[in-house]
Amino acid sequence: MSVVLIVLPKSEDGKKVKKILMNHGFSHVFAYPTASALLQEVNRHSYGLVISGYRLKDMYYRELADSLPSFFEMVLIGSASTVSEADAGILSLTTPLKVYDLVNTVEMVLAQLERRFRKNKRPQKRSQREENYIRNAKFLLMERNHLSEEEAHRYIQKSSMDSGTNMVETAQMILMLMFEEG
Repeated sequence: MSVVLIVLPKSEDGKKVKKILMNHGFSHVFAYPTASALLQEVNRHSYGLVISGYRLKDMYYRELADSLPSFFEMVLIGSASTVSEADAGILSLTTPLKVYDLVNTVEMVLAQLERRFRKNKRPQKRSQREENYIRNAKFLLMERNHLSEEEAHRYIQKSSMDSGTNMVETAQMILMLMFEEG
């Protein structure tokens, strides 16, 4: 689940940004007084967005950006002159902050992160029980429909995609249907 972590030089500003985002439907938004406190929280989440000021109480934004895991992005908030000095590759918003710009930027970045995270997320390994469902369904298809193991596997895969279920659920359905018939 995505998270928005905020660290700004003035804690009150962080709380205001948090309130704005929560009022616009973002549920996992947290504000921190220091970058080190924020970095401790980062490790508890899979991916998310960090909203940071230029010079924080305990480090500069660049040090914070370099410390973030790969599935975290940063948006820098600062004056036009401060933001113009920022490193390339870091999104930035200038102050005075417009609510519309803030909300749209956060939505856009989180959507990109979610797509990237899901794309890179590897499927979980099936349990022995789940493997047995698939193996038994293949065996029944091979025996009753005279299919090869590869054809039975492809049949389960295709049925799974057509019905919008995963292979284990499809194998369970095949087993139930075959046993009801037999």
